Amino acid sequence: MEIDIAIEAGGWAGEEALRALAARAAEAVFAAAGQAAPRDAELSLLFTDDAHIRALNRDWRGKDKATNVLSFPAHDVAPGEAVPPMLGDIALAFETVRAEADLEEKPFDHHLTHLIVHGLLHLLGHDHEDDDEAEKMEALERAALARLAIPDPYR
Repeated sequence: MEIDIAIEAGGWAGEEALRALAARAAEAVFAAAGQAAPRDAELSLLFTDDAHIRALNRDWRGKDKATNVLSFPAHDVAPGEAVPPMLGDIALAFETVRAEADLEEKPFDHHLTHLIVHGLLHLLGHDHEDDDEAEKMEALERAALARLAIPDPYR
């Protein structure tokens, strides 16, 4: 899978470190979902700051506040369907991710990996709009993170 990285703002690590982290997260997601990781699919990640993610959240979701991660699927897919060639975009806000990791006393990379896993699951058609969907999505997140030796973020 091709992973495009754009580092726009914030105190993010270097591009290669972020690409490696994202690739491990993606492999774990597909393994947890029982799907082969697509070789020809493309995923874009934007590493930005609270100001830009707040604008994206306001413009695309009508919520005028910063958030940790936003997912923008390129195609509507249902969980388990064939992966489209372009998965979509995931945007992450440095200040919010850092603050959450610090508040929850988690390693920053563990929290970032969790958010990439979460965002990618959205691109693959998973959601958490109701309790049943949330339980299924959280179970996949836990399974993917366990493959990476990252503790359950919902404990």
